[in-house]
Amino acid sequence: MAMIQLNNICKTYRIGEMSVPVLKNVSLTVTRGELVVLMGASGSGKSTLMNVLGCLDRPTSGTYLLDGQDVSTLSLAQRAVVRNRKIGFVFQNFNLLPRTSALENVAMPLSYAANAVSERQARQRARELLCRFGLEDRLDHEPSQLSGGQQQRVAIARSLINRPAVLFADEPTGNLDSRTSVEVLRIFQQLNEEDGITIMLVTHDPSVARYARRVIQIRDGTVWEGDDTAGSMLPTAGETEVVDVGACI
Repeated sequence: MAMIQLNNICKTYRIGEMSVPVLKNVSLTVTRGELVVLMGASGSGKSTLMNVLGCLDRPTSGTYLLDGQDVSTLSLAQRAVVRNRKIGFVFQNFNLLPRTSALENVAMPLSYAANAVSERQARQRARELLCRFGLEDRLDHEPSQLSGGQQQRVAIARSLINRPAVLFADEPTGNLDSRTSVEVLRIFQQLNEEDGITIMLVTHDPSVARYARRVIQIRDGTVWEGDDTAGSMLPTAGETEVVDVGACI
């Protein structure tokens, strides 16, 4: 069953009297339980596509089915409900509250959850996630007391607190050194393989592609299959495959 299905998605912005098309008839499908890399350079349209996929923005036209629900025409408030119930986010800059402990950072989204849990339950769930990622001795530490890799693990734990069906990670290794990047990417692999979470890693870094079995390329607002240029960006044969996403080029 498809977790994500985009059909002829377009996104156009108005700047004064001008219309600026950013996404152009994007169609793709991501099956439940896949780990997919969305790769594109700055200005390719990947951030706009990420905003549509994450229900942060609506497309100008086309349809977007998320877990079988058409979310392409939902209001701002309705999209917020969908995000809270079904989507987890991980960002390049971690986006942790600076004067708040790791435990409280992770538990915080539960205070906005539709199905409220008690504070004790929220803290217990947050503690379990932090311990899973090796942070049992950092529960009371604030972000400034943590390394970049530790902050990103806290951010991943926070993204999972509502038990989402799909996880979007936007340049999750952008502020990490190479060794820590590998550790974080292996966490995503583990979450995908052991928990069955559908994950999309958004990146401009070709080395991230080796951690997924499917790579979707985006350029100039369209998604596409690999050509010679794309082939040079990907890992060696057998480690990954470029997906046929039925793109309009």
